[in-house]
Amino acid sequence: MADTASPLTSEQQDELRDATERAGSFLGAVKVAAFNGWTLGFFAVLSILFGFTSPTSLLVGLGLAVIARNEFVGRARIRAWDASGLELLWRNQIGLMALIIAYCLWSMYRSTAFADPEMTQLLELLGEDTGQLIRSLTFTVYVIVIGATVIFQGLNARYYFVRIERLRDHVRSTPEWIRDVQRLAER
Repeated sequence: MADTASPLTSEQQDELRDATERAGSFLGAVKVAAFNGWTLGFFAVLSILFGFTSPTSLLVGLGLAVIARNEFVGRARIRAWDASGLELLWRNQIGLMALIIAYCLWSMYRSTAFADPEMTQLLELLGEDTGQLIRSLTFTVYVIVIGATVIFQGLNARYYFVRIERLRDHVRSTPEWIRDVQRLAER
């Protein structure tokens, strides 16, 4: 019969268990960054494809691609116990917020400054009240998107930011052998 005793002492097992609990306070960011990276990458590809007919879509797509890449870079750094990954990720969320807000503001401006002749003609056919209602709804939707972006991306940036010190504390207070075990468990 094989010996099933642990090669670790009970003190080492307790130390490992405590370190694993501490790591849980920031390792969730790895999963969030992966989800964000894949989601943003998907929308980057779609925007770039639409960029064949719209320079705005191309620029947004390229911006989203850079932001998606940063999510994966930040994720890899966190997995390497490097707090700069979390710093990159919270700044990346601010960049995403800026990109979305800039797109909304540009779209609001474009809808008034560069009126599409066909759309103007359609709105005239529908009547002035209907045309004004459509413009008001368009502006309202963009304002709502801006507000939701500030809230959501702001909270996501905060999520990453508050974990920076937790990761640094973990690296300072956790023996190297435990971090090695945790790295292996993450793979």
